[in-house]
Amino acid sequence: MKKIYIVAVVMIAVAIALLTNASKDMSTYANFEVARESGRAVKVNGLLSKDKEMYYNPSENPNYFTFYVKDTKGEERKVVLKAAKPQDFEKSEQIVVTGKMAGDEFIASDVLLKCPSKYKDEEVYIKSGKGT
Repeated sequence: MKKIYIVAVVMIAVAIALLTNASKDMSTYANFEVARESGRAVKVNGLLSKDKEMYYNPSENPNYFTFYVKDTKGEERKVVLKAAKPQDFEKSEQIVVTGKMAGDEFIASDVLLKCPSKYKDEEVYIKSGKGT
């Protein structure tokens, strides 16, 4: 066999391995009810419940943070993140948590914070009708 064919076969095998590995992380968006029923990893989009308790004690366990999220259907659940509390967590507008349900709690493996836009004031101004 020519060297070029061997290189091509190896590159195709590497590409297939990378795509297979990446597809394992492709969770679907859902709400807490679907997460509970499916039993698999999903992404839940919701809002931080700022009126509920957030628990983080880095001196006790720096990789344990709990908070509450209300999903798009209005269901509120306790979320357990086994990682450090993200910086500026309270400032986020929306939160996307990736993980699985375990009983009544959602065990998150990853958290994506959607922080307020720097253009938010401009959006409010345009919506108020004062810009016309």
